[in-house]
Parts: sequence; C-alpha cells; structure tokens
Amino acid sequence: MLGMCRGRRKFLAASLALVFIPALTWLYLSVGSFQGEDVKPLPLSPLEAQSPIPVVGAGERQALELRVRAVEEENRALRRELSRPPRSPSARLASGGHHGNQSRTHSEEGTGDNEGQKAAAVGNSSDCVQQPVVDKCETIHVAIVCAGYNASRDVVTLVKSVLFHRRNPLHFHFITDSIAQQILSSLFHTWMVPAVRVDFYDADELKSEVSWIPNKHYSGIYGLMKLVLTKTLPSDLQRVIVLDTDITFATDIAELWAVFHKFKGQQVLGLVENQSDWYLGNLWKNHRPWPALGRGFNTGVILLLLDRLRKLRWEQMWRLTAERELMSMLSTSLADQDIFNAVIKQNPFLVYQLPCFWNVQLSDHTRSEKCYKDVSDLKLQKTLSELDEDDPCYEFRRERFTVHRTHLYFLHYEYEPSSDNADVTLVAQLSMDRLQMLEAICKHWEGPISLALYLSDAEAQQFLRYAQGSEVLMSRGNVGYHIVYKEGQFYPVNLLRNVAMRQVNTPYMFLSDIDFLPMYGLYEYLRKSVVQLDMANSKKALVVPAFETLRYRLSYPKSKAELLSQLDMGTLFTFRYHVWIKGHKPTDFAKWRTATTPYRVQWEADFEPYVMVRRDSPEYDRRFVGFGWNKVAHIMELDAQEYEFVVLPNAYMIHMPHAPSFDITKFRSNKQYRVCLKTLKEEFQQNMSRRYGFAALKYMTAENNS
Repeated sequence: MLGMCRGRRKFLAASLALVFIPALTWLYLSVGSFQGEDVKPLPLSPLEAQSPIPVVGAGERQALELRVRAVEEENRALRRELSRPPRSPSARLASGGHHGNQSRTHSEEGTGDNEGQKAAAVGNSSDCVQQPVVDKCETIHVAIVCAGYNASRDVVTLVKSVLFHRRNPLHFHFITDSIAQQILSSLFHTWMVPAVRVDFYDADELKSEVSWIPNKHYSGIYGLMKLVLTKTLPSDLQRVIVLDTDITFATDIAELWAVFHKFKGQQVLGLVENQSDWYLGNLWKNHRPWPALGRGFNTGVILLLLDRLRKLRWEQMWRLTAERELMSMLSTSLADQDIFNAVIKQNPFLVYQLPCFWNVQLSDHTRSEKCYKDVSDLKLQKTLSELDEDDPCYEFRRERFTVHRTHLYFLHYEYEPSSDNADVTLVAQLSMDRLQMLEAICKHWEGPISLALYLSDAEAQQFLRYAQGSEVLMSRGNVGYHIVYKEGQFYPVNLLRNVAMRQVNTPYMFLSDIDFLPMYGLYEYLRKSVVQLDMANSKKALVVPAFETLRYRLSYPKSKAELLSQLDMGTLFTFRYHVWIKGHKPTDFAKWRTATTPYRVQWEADFEPYVMVRRDSPEYDRRFVGFGWNKVAHIMELDAQEYEFVVLPNAYMIHMPHAPSFDITKFRSNKQYRVCLKTLKEEFQQNMSRRYGFAALKYMTAENNS
C-alpha cells in the first residue's frame, strides 16, 4: 500500500513539472522581451554565442546573429594574418597576441581548429613556412666552365632553363676558352636579357694550375677547373652556384640559392649524393674508384661558400689530397669529382648534402615586383623610340633596330686559312626551307663556308639533328653555322649576310646566295685570281656570272663549253633575264661567251652581281629586309667606294629552282610593301649623297633615268 502511494506521488510531481516548467520558461522570455532600455543583456562569450537555445525573441536573435557574424569575421581576419609570411618577429608576436583568445576558443569549440592550428604553426615554425629567404633584388651568382663548340651549344639550354624560371638578377661567371667566349659573348650581347650580367675568365690562364693532374675524363683539362674557382673568381665574391653545361633547371634557381642559409658550422660545399654505384667499387671486377664518403657526391651542381673556403685554405687542401691519392691512383677518372670526394672523405664536416629532388620541383613562383628597371621592348634599342608609330612604313624601319639573338658556330668549326694570303670563304644565308641546298653546296665548294641561318629555337634543334645525320656535313669542319633566331615579321636578309661576313677568317670572301651552286673548282679558280689580279693591292670586286635553270634535275656543266651548249639548247638561261634583266645586264653575257681574260664593266642602276671582295669591304645596309634592293644597295656602296667590277671569264654559278619565298609574295601582292621599299630606296640614296658628296649624284640621276 505504501509503495502504491509513493508511486502516485511521483506521478503527480512529474505531471506538475510538465505543466509549470514550460509556463515559467514562457513567462521568463516574455518578461525579457519587454525589458526597458536601462536593462542591459549579459555579454555573451563566443562559446555561448554558438550554444543551442530552444526559443529566442526577435531582438535577441538579431543580437546573436550580429555577434556571430562579428566573431566569424574576426576568425577570417586571423586566418589571413597567420597565413602570411611574418615580416618580423615583432609583427608575428603582435599578430598572435591580438587574436589569441579567439583562436583558443575556436580550438576548444571544435570549429576551425585545424586551420587555426595550421596557421599558427606556419607563423611560428621556420621549418614549415615557405618564406622568400632570398630577397627579390639579391643577385644570384652562377659559375660555369665551358669550352669548345659543343659545350657552348649545350650551355644555351642551361641558361634558357634558368632564365625561364628566375625572378632574381643573375650574374654568370664563365670560365671559357677563346672559342666559347666568342660564341657566348655574341649570344648574350644580342640576347639583351634584363638583369643579367656576364663575365668571362680565360681558361688558358688556369691550365697551369691543374695541368699536372693526369685525367682520363673526356672533359680533359677543363674538367678540373672547378677546383680553382676560389682563386679564379673575384675575391669579394662570397658564394656561387657551380653548374655543369648539361644541367637543365625545372624550378627557380633562387630556391637552390636559398639553401646557403642552411649551412652550419664549417659546411662550405653543397652537393647531391651520387646516384650511381661508381664510388662503391662494385661495377666490374677490379674496379678501383677514388676514395669517397659512402656513395660519394656528384659535382654537376655545387654550392660553394667561397669566403669560408678561402679561410680554410682550400687550395692547399685539395692539392695535398690530390698529390697523395695520385701516388696510388695515377690519374683521375671523373676529373674534379674524384678530388672533391677524396677531400670530403678526409673532411666530412665540409659538406652539406643537398636533397636529390631539389632541381626537379616545379616552382610556383612568379615574377612579381621587378627590382630592375622596366623597358618597353627588350629586343629594341633606344633609337626605336625616335620612330613615328603612325608612319605607314614603321614596321620596315623598326626592323633595322631589332636585335636578334645570335649563336655563332652552332656546330664544331676548325679551319686555319692558307699561308699564301689568297684564301676565300663562301658567304651565304638561309632559312629552314633551303636546308636541302647545304649538301650540294658542300660538294661544289671545298673551301671554307660561313652561313647564317634564320631559325626558331625548334628549327635550330631540327637543323642540329639534320646536320648530325648527314655524312657530307659532318665530314666538313670548315663550315661555320651561325644561328640568328627569329624575331619580327620580315626576313632580315642583310643582317644575316653581315653576321656571316663578320665570321670570315680568310682575306677574301665570295658573297653568294644559298640557291646558287658554284661551278666545280670555283674555290681554286678564285684563289688564283686573287694573285693574278693583285687583289691585295687594289680595290676590286670580281664578278662571277650567274645563270639559272628551270629544271629541278640538272646535269651540272663541268666546263664553260658545256654551259654554253646548255645555254644554246635552252636548258640554262642568264639569271633573271625574263623578269629582271637590269640586275645582271652590265655583266655583258655576250662578251663573256668569248672572253678569255678578265674584263672590267661599269656600274649601272640596279646592278646586283655576285662578287668576291676583300674581307674589309663594307657591310650590307640593314634597312632593306625581305625582298628588294638588298644586294643593289650593297653594290652601289662598293661603286661609291671606287671598287672596280671585273668579270671573270671562266667562272660561273647556277641558280637552282625553288618555290617563291614568302617575302617576294608579299612584295608582289602588297602595294604598301612596294611603296615602303621605294621610300627606303630614296632615303638610302640621300644618305649616299651626304656621305660621298658630288660623286654620289650619279645614283640619283641613274635611278631617275631607269
């Protein structure tokens, strides 16, 4: 009975609670909603602001929403601030103190704790933050040993890859022989890359420093020259990145430069562990490598702290090590790499091991704020600013001042002119669509050749593969190939000729075009003519009569008699007789048919023969690009300088047929093209009058009468 009463009392209490508690709750909220202005609500903490509340009034709900928004905005601001690289310890501390409470509250609540903690870690840990440890204006120094034609070509790829990703000024230090210095100095001079400085150091002066070391490596004596960089490079240079020529960068070199900041203690060399088993000594039976620490280190990429190395007396250190090891090893197999590893074996504290993956990480850096002076067009000289962009011929005039990146001696070249001072070099220029003429010309002309090729970067690689696959071209070491890289809309024909002319190292040059095949034996015939006509003591331009064929397959005449026979049969014609007779009319082909001795001819308007002249003859005028007047102007210049035009009676050349060039098509179809060419001609004639005075008036008169 007592249990039943107790049960009823519990049921009654529960019923009353269900009735009165909601009522009291409603009464409290109702009273709260009618509070006067003098009654202030209790401040809500961020935790309370996000706690669930069953029922709220309209005013309190609005207040809660405003407070939540404010807290969220503070959180976003905190995350943005923490995600930035700290400017200084004080700034980082101030940032952390300002938002500390909110960060801790969110961490406790569980909303945004991961991001908040990660951001805090970034702001306070030097190991995790990706901060720009290399100032954007800091110059990065790179040293490269480069010798010969092939290495000079390889190093261009390296330099391009560095420039592609870089955002800092660069200073290249090239240790070169005379060949590489000529090629690279011309390349960088015409490349005109901003914020790049280049210095050259004569490798020949360093040979005595390392020539005493026997070396089996294919790099020869140049493979040892990294050992003497502390002595070679400027004494005030503190650090440098040393690279082999076959390296290609896939990231910003500043990332590698930043590794210098990680060197500690006596670490002065940054090297990647060698990836082969060479120094483990197990590649073959009786394989005996130089001593190395573990797998050894590869010296294709080296970070050198030059100032510390000098204090450690690096020169004495490596020399003593090399002398000691050579007593048993007799020679190096991997050049400087063997000696570097032998030194590290004895002094492991010198090396900081670079991660092997650093140079394959793709950089997401961009060139933001430039620290060097902007220029409107890096390819143009200052003279361009003087031109009128509204001029209808502006594009023509602009080409005259365009600087084209130029790579001299793209392939190996080796030729010493004959000692009789009568040697002759054939000079020509071409683009990719005339590449097939090279082998034929090499078969017809056995003497030295200087060629300027107008190519894109991709075409240059195609040409390289073509040349390396040609037995004819690879058998000729006396052909200089000079790449002028494409820039602009016109074919810079006279610039190309000038580039090829400047690389002639013989006393005389035969100025030809790539579409012409010289007669067999013309090289020796011109050499004899040099002596017979006393070219050394007179200003003569020896004219080689030009002919043409419309047949792609031609039985090339082996003598003047055969040529005259084909001329009579209609297989051959005098050059351009049907479209531009004035160009070669003064040669007097009728007289040439029976001539047995050289004869002199007079200049006439539009005369443009192919001639042999001395190497010091004037260059071509660069204002003429594409088609038209490019050779005419040059012959006029020769006449103004009182050159005698002498036709050779037993010399000839034949123009081979080909599709019309793009420039001649534009000349024929574009009226403005022809108008601009006429304007440039008139300006050239006026310049001639100013330079040569009264004697040049005949050029104006001849043009008006023609």
